[in-house]
Amino acid sequence: MQINGFGWIVRYLCVALLLAFSPAFAHGQSFDLLGKKKRVYMPFTTIRNMVIVKMSINDKGPFNFVLDTGVGIMLITEPRLVDSLNLATKHLLKIYGLNGESFDAYITPPLKLDMPNIQSTSVQAAILKDDQFGLSNYAGMPIHGLLGYDFFNNLAVRFNFYDSTLVISKPKHVRLLSKGIKIPLSIEDKKPYIYTNVKMADGSVQTKKLLVDIGAGHPLSIENSLESEGMPQNFIAGNLGLGITGPITGYISRIKEIDLGKYKIKDPITSFPDQESLKKALPLTPRDGNMGIGILRRFTMIIDYTNGAMYLKKGIDMDEPFEHDMSGIEYFFIGNDYSNLVVGRVEPGSAADAVGMKPKDEILAINFKPVDKLTIDQIDNLFKSKDGRNLLLEVYRNKEYIKVLLTLRKRI
Repeated sequence: MQINGFGWIVRYLCVALLLAFSPAFAHGQSFDLLGKKKRVYMPFTTIRNMVIVKMSINDKGPFNFVLDTGVGIMLITEPRLVDSLNLATKHLLKIYGLNGESFDAYITPPLKLDMPNIQSTSVQAAILKDDQFGLSNYAGMPIHGLLGYDFFNNLAVRFNFYDSTLVISKPKHVRLLSKGIKIPLSIEDKKPYIYTNVKMADGSVQTKKLLVDIGAGHPLSIENSLESEGMPQNFIAGNLGLGITGPITGYISRIKEIDLGKYKIKDPITSFPDQESLKKALPLTPRDGNMGIGILRRFTMIIDYTNGAMYLKKGIDMDEPFEHDMSGIEYFFIGNDYSNLVVGRVEPGSAADAVGMKPKDEILAINFKPVDKLTIDQIDNLFKSKDGRNLLLEVYRNKEYIKVLLTLRKRI
């Protein structure tokens, strides 16, 4: 499964929740540093381009939460937490998509949320009655929810991706980045936006309004250009993800460049959602797309909602080429310890399709190394490592063990 897919369904579920029950969420929801502390250092984990932190809820846990500037509501995606959090009251809502389909969610009372030297004030959450995401299966570890605007609205958060550390400070005490740049942020509907210049595949330069979305695993998405400009010559067609009203279809290709102040990001992988798919989804703040963690993690970055600013400093890998999956396999983990790697989808016309890989195949080993001895990021990197590289897969299918020689093929 692609993280783009989770990004889409997260966005539309959260929009639906806001539209349905926005009066329930207090205006004073936020986090703050304890005592007189000016800043706090906190580790995070990056898995499949998700930034994951640990947080206790009502003195239970800790639980694993994905930081996501693309959501405005704290969202608990693990339904079993309803019974373990000792909630005095909770409201059950039925949320409807535009095609009549529905899902149920609980709205919690204010929760006691704790991280080291950080505590919440009046933060409520939505808890899905049924798991709509499968984030734990995607990450290969337990994921309990997503944390967005409430975490960022009162704090300045610095992301150091090279030592996996957050530096969290009160905005007036933020330490700026030496030789970095400042980019203005506009906070609309609890989400941060920037305006920037984008050089499209045809060489035209356009100013785009982009959501700064650390919860989106892709580098870039441009949402409204297919009808007016057509497709780049080299692209992959397929599903980009899932909204509550159905699949979000579109294309994956590249643009020539995106400008971030003095920094020029060359040839990033870019998603182009089909407008008809987007029209069926719930309404969003007008924008031209989003910039995801695939670009942002190449910088040391500060997000400061209070002062309407994002600060960036070039990282050592900023100029590394962007590569997309070269196998055509979408996969996820199952089992009590998430140790079984299962194929969810095979892209038609891909390298995996050419050698007969099928959904429900279980991949046991890659180049003779068992998958439970590899991290998920190592597996992802293998499948996008080099055009023409051969990978020997040991596969379990229909109670038989077979070997498959997969030759990676660069498609965009």
